[in-house]
Amino acid sequence: MNANLRRDHAMAVHRVAVLALEGVYAFELGIPSRVFGTLQDRYEVLTCSVDGGPVTTNADFSVTVGHGPEILAEADTVLLPPFDISRLARELPPGAAEALARIRPGTRLVSICTGAFVLAAAGLLDGRPVATHWAVAEVFRSWYPQVDLDPDVLFVDDGDVLTSAGAASGVDVCLHVVRRDHGAAVANHVARICVVPPWREGGQAQYIEHPVPPPSAHGTSATRQWALENLHEPLTLDRLAAHARMSLRTFARRFGDEVGMSPGRWLIQQRVSRARHLLETTDLPVDDIAGQVGFATGTSLREHLHSAIGVSPMAYRRTFRGTATPAV
Repeated sequence: MNANLRRDHAMAVHRVAVLALEGVYAFELGIPSRVFGTLQDRYEVLTCSVDGGPVTTNADFSVTVGHGPEILAEADTVLLPPFDISRLARELPPGAAEALARIRPGTRLVSICTGAFVLAAAGLLDGRPVATHWAVAEVFRSWYPQVDLDPDVLFVDDGDVLTSAGAASGVDVCLHVVRRDHGAAVANHVARICVVPPWREGGQAQYIEHPVPPPSAHGTSATRQWALENLHEPLTLDRLAAHARMSLRTFARRFGDEVGMSPGRWLIQQRVSRARHLLETTDLPVDDIAGQVGFATGTSLREHLHSAIGVSPMAYRRTFRGTATPAV
């Protein structure tokens, strides 16, 4: 590879810096390397600590990181994995303020679980919608009332700041970043390699003390699968309950117990998600996509997509496909 090609390749690689703080959760610490590291031609993942030294984890081992905080100044994305909740404090952990001060303006920030506490303590989340783990939501809200916390969702995408709940939602938000950067096909490829679901809507509820139906109960999973296979049809609550062979009241209650939201809201999320996939992977007109996913008109699709992510179908398609498309 000649010097110009090496330079072009280096410029194309997006650098992700992961800041590990004392008490870091080992599982979440490894998520960025597992997800972004799958695309080594597109991402470079570097892990650092506030002083370049080893970091204790929440388990019975420590980790040696490869870098000090100086790499934060060169990052395109900075990711804050969570740390042991016993270390939570309203103030920044030792060394964190100096480390975060190295981050360039406009750098994308991503947090998982309690990582949001660090960004909030640094004043980087003021006035923004954010997510964190439901178990620490009450503490977060009392400490940082200037932040718009949504304690129920898996993750929140607020442009250059993305925050997520705990554990597996860290995978969700990292896959979402890949999807944003490179489209659904690439994100789905990464998900297959990692053997995880390729997409869970950020607005999906965290699993917060929802009662679990007894094993003998007749659940709604088969009806949900049937609905996904028939999104193009008018799926009323009556039809869903009839498919599940339940009364309307029983179906709605069990659906809420299992999914954490109403059937109507879930259907809209699935239809928007399917529409996004079609916008990314096909040249179908908006009205045709609307019909395929079960929205009555293209106008209805536009309204729901704008409500979900704040953009029109054509703007969304241009963002993910990087090509000029005629207004429809």
